[in-house]
Amino acid sequence: MRSGAVDRFAANTGLEFTGAVLKPGKWVVRNATDLWNEYIYLQDVQQENARLLTQVKNLSFELADARENVAELKRLRALMHLSPPPMWDRVAARVLSYRIGVQAELDSIILDKGYMNGAEKNTPVVTHEGVVGRIVKAGPTTSSALLLTDLNSRIAVISSHNRTRGLLVGSGSRDELQLKYVPINAELEEGELLVTSGLAGAYPKGLPIAKIVSITHSDISLFKTVKAKPLAGLSNLEEIILLQAPPVTAESEVTSLSEEKNSSKKVEKNATH
Repeated sequence: MRSGAVDRFAANTGLEFTGAVLKPGKWVVRNATDLWNEYIYLQDVQQENARLLTQVKNLSFELADARENVAELKRLRALMHLSPPPMWDRVAARVLSYRIGVQAELDSIILDKGYMNGAEKNTPVVTHEGVVGRIVKAGPTTSSALLLTDLNSRIAVISSHNRTRGLLVGSGSRDELQLKYVPINAELEEGELLVTSGLAGAYPKGLPIAKIVSITHSDISLFKTVKAKPLAGLSNLEEIILLQAPPVTAESEVTSLSEEKNSSKKVEKNATH
């Protein structure tokens, strides 16, 4: 009895001792395995996060590009609604940059079309909103256009309602033009649209160009002081239309010279009355 009890005690004690020795080892192995698995999992999560971040960046770029394409499409569709005058053709061009010269002395834009693509000197530059300016210098594949707000810009115009003529002059500001040589007794209204008269210049007749914003009178001048605002947004141009004039014939050249002389006589007559 005693011997059996001692044997059982010894066996159980040995078993417990063996378990006490083996259990920590198993715990270490189990925890080391769990730690390794967690490390591998975290590595996979980190790699997945990096992949997702890259994907988000790419999708953001694609979304921005898509929005830009949609905006460009809207602008181009608006330009396509512009109907050129009879016998005139239109050529689309992109704006490469604003202003030229060391001191940016000209209020102008650089276009991606030159004389090989229809951008010859004095070619009218327009958008669906109105006149922008005209080409002043053309290379083979690029050209520069003088904006109608430049101090050197002079455009013969006529009011849409009262049919009063004048000379639209740039003021150097993108939001302001001056209408010169309007007689003090001429009919003119604020809010009235000004369109190109087609006389003494490169522009065809009837192109919308500006809206009158103020009219004041002076006791010491024979002319009204008229200020106007361009219809086209000149500060954010991206695409424009070049209007190509019909081929010049001997008959059209004589008519143009006659119209120019008559326009000059009218301005001189207004200045003396």
